[in-house]
Amino acid sequence: MDQFTLNLIVIGLSFALYFGIAFWARAASTAEFYAAGQGVGPVVNGMATAADWMSAASFISMAGLIAFGGYNNSVFLMGWTGGYVLLALLLAPYLRKFGKFTVPEFVGDRFYSTSARMVAVVCLLVISITYVIGQMVGVGVTFARFLEVSTTTGLLIGSAVVFAYAVFGGMKGITYTQVAQYVVLIIAYTIPAMFISLSLTSNFVPQLGLIGSYAPTGGETYFLDKLDQVVTDLGFTAYTADTSNMLNMFLVTMSLMIGTAGLPHVIIRFFTVPKVSDARSSAGWALVFIALLYTVAPAVGSMARLNITTTFWPGAIDGETFSKPALSIAEIDSDPDLVWIRNWERPVF
Repeated sequence: MDQFTLNLIVIGLSFALYFGIAFWARAASTAEFYAAGQGVGPVVNGMATAADWMSAASFISMAGLIAFGGYNNSVFLMGWTGGYVLLALLLAPYLRKFGKFTVPEFVGDRFYSTSARMVAVVCLLVISITYVIGQMVGVGVTFARFLEVSTTTGLLIGSAVVFAYAVFGGMKGITYTQVAQYVVLIIAYTIPAMFISLSLTSNFVPQLGLIGSYAPTGGETYFLDKLDQVVTDLGFTAYTADTSNMLNMFLVTMSLMIGTAGLPHVIIRFFTVPKVSDARSSAGWALVFIALLYTVAPAVGSMARLNITTTFWPGAIDGETFSKPALSIAEIDSDPDLVWIRNWERPVF
């Protein structure tokens, strides 16, 4: 079975799973369509919120940012996870207590002003459209690479799938579909991380492997020390070096925290729980489920950077010269599996 056929089978089965869950949990009333009948438990809602938040940027780009930016890009981890602390303490319980379905309703009734409601609507549309554009580009690129179609076709396929289970399932259907999505996402992210961690550090837990020893040296060198040696030998700044300004890092982190806490599609999830206390618990559970992936991301990024060097330039990190790559372009072009990987190098549009 070739890679393309395998892709079709796996993607087709995942579509069937999502459609099946959306049909099983479809909305039967207006309250279920907009707020899942306010009957979603905090653990389920936390998992759905985590899947709602960890979109294309987290799954596709986070490890890459950390791989090539090193310590300085940890600001994204701190900002995006810290936003859920603000949600849990300052926003989620009060929004749920007010009993409205949307943020503009809350703003309009809280300030007794139709103008304030309109401002909230405009802000919601601007934020949502900006956010959706980025996410849909990620969807289009992913489907285009896996299905070997154009990015526009991939975007249309992804949009059709989301439209189908969102319209027919409503918030109730979306909630349980996102729970399944989280399970798929965390498995797809952590299993490869476990194996690369086992290969490079002899530790099956990526988070521990990141701070552990580099296996090929027999445990004499810490993994991060070896990575620093590799990147500095190649002429780059040490991977763990802090080259940023502390004030800039603080301000960027705060901006990301506030932005995360204000995202409309995240806030709406806290209207789906039965009680005010459940809203705060949902934010806590969401942070736990997000942390399961976000603590793996630094390990994936750093290990991938070292693995790329050892794969394409074997022996280079042990002091040998860069005289000949491990694989020539002709060898890559003649290998079906590697040709599929090169498909990911195509321009986005």
